[in-house]
Amino acid sequence: MPTLEFKGKQHVYAHHLTVPYRPLIPDDGKSLHPAEADDNLIIHGDNLHALKALLPRYAGKIKCIYIDPPYNTGNEGWVYNDNVNSTLMQQWLKDNGPVDGEDLERHDKWLCMMWPRLHLLRELLADDGVIFISIDDNEQHHLRMVMDEIFGEENLVTTIIWHHRKSSQNDIDVSLSHNYILCYAISRKLFSFRAGEVDASKFSNRDDDPRGPWIADPMDAPNIRENLTYKITNPATGTTHWPPEGRCWRFSKERFEEALNDNRIIFGKRGHSKPQYKRFLSEAEERGTNIFTIWSDVGTATDATRELKRLFGRGELFPTPKPTNLLSKIVKTSTGKDDIILDSFAGSGATAHAVLALNKEDGGNRKFILVECEDYADTITAERIRRVINGVHGARDQALREGLGGSFTYCTLGNPIDVEGMLTGESLPEYSQLAAYLLYTASGLSTSGKLDPQNDDGLFYRNGNTDYYLLYQPEIHWLRSNAAVLTEQQARRIHAIGRKAVMFAADKFMSQRFLSDLGITFCQIPYELHRNGSGGV
Repeated sequence: MPTLEFKGKQHVYAHHLTVPYRPLIPDDGKSLHPAEADDNLIIHGDNLHALKALLPRYAGKIKCIYIDPPYNTGNEGWVYNDNVNSTLMQQWLKDNGPVDGEDLERHDKWLCMMWPRLHLLRELLADDGVIFISIDDNEQHHLRMVMDEIFGEENLVTTIIWHHRKSSQNDIDVSLSHNYILCYAISRKLFSFRAGEVDASKFSNRDDDPRGPWIADPMDAPNIRENLTYKITNPATGTTHWPPEGRCWRFSKERFEEALNDNRIIFGKRGHSKPQYKRFLSEAEERGTNIFTIWSDVGTATDATRELKRLFGRGELFPTPKPTNLLSKIVKTSTGKDDIILDSFAGSGATAHAVLALNKEDGGNRKFILVECEDYADTITAERIRRVINGVHGARDQALREGLGGSFTYCTLGNPIDVEGMLTGESLPEYSQLAAYLLYTASGLSTSGKLDPQNDDGLFYRNGNTDYYLLYQPEIHWLRSNAAVLTEQQARRIHAIGRKAVMFAADKFMSQRFLSDLGITFCQIPYELHRNGSGGV
């Protein structure tokens, strides 16, 4: 498969593995009705670090990801500031100045920015998950090749064309009226769109069929197949029909006879027209409609700006919002009622708005996770969600006027969990934070809820036939005491349980061979943290 080469790729190729883990720190003052566990999340911080922070809890659990990254038009002035550990890279980027239209290497920098983020996003997706990425002509071709490399070209689902502008641009000779939305699955075999709603107005019941309204579908189909090429005779008039040239019938002869006897074949008002098949509304609603690749019914960029203005009572809040209807269609056609949706370039918060609106509409329990690095994460992104949850006075939609309900926990990113910080005591995470990260890096397991020690030996998680232990307190003097060291007595108690065990501790009073005979794998912290954190993803 062809791959895309760009300046800096060798330096960012494995950068997602070296990004430090930073725990999420809830901010109760900016949260709204926060729940104890599995709450909606709005995270203010660098999205690369935020994605790494989500791995211990959400790896393999996100059903749908939508992102709207910088389009790299040359006008955004975005800043590349990933701390890549390469002097060559740092020299290239120099002062991390804005990437603008004068930067001849802006495409390389954009790809360097996207590469590690796409890798982490892939780790977060469920086996049947899907990612949607909004983009325009500036990077669409580059993004497609990078996605083929990271997700696999066989996992391309489709490219959606969004009709985002209906007015003419007078300052350009070709008026741009569309954007792209690339859609990739983790496994194309496991993902499929949910069927869309059926337009019932196209169905009628002109013959009073007790099975209800119906629509007439053509009986012929493309191609020529001998078993589907036969003469059809109208039993009422004797009129005969053959498939049109170059086509065949949709059904076998036997299935056609069954449909005819079931009063599902019609020949027009006078009985001489070509045969058609009656498809009932009830059947169509059960099956739904296919998704088309051109979306002209989800609002425009102008609609999104007006929507935001109605929510805040003023305009000019955000330069490129997306309409809620666009996000609603993405979420509705790709997720179930209990799935998790992630947007790591959250912007104005339309994704969360769409999730809450759909939950209100169908009684679902979908959860959203938003990540926004800019300062408006609180004043625009989160504030929008506060307003739609509580209700917007004067809103046209009754549900929005009354409030969509829900909650979210607003988080920032804590200090990195690293070897140096733990050795000096300057950065000691809470027990549950460290346990969750170690569990993920050691085994790839992610779990929701708090991980606290269940006994004096530090048991914090059980999976299959393996138990996970952590001897730890976030206090440097305790970590340097004998209490933080695995003893023979503890090891024999763990062995007596009769299950495999992984023990994380600062040290041990016996050899690994002795522990191996007891079925215990010892992992020394904080050094094990560094080793796993560099390659556990």
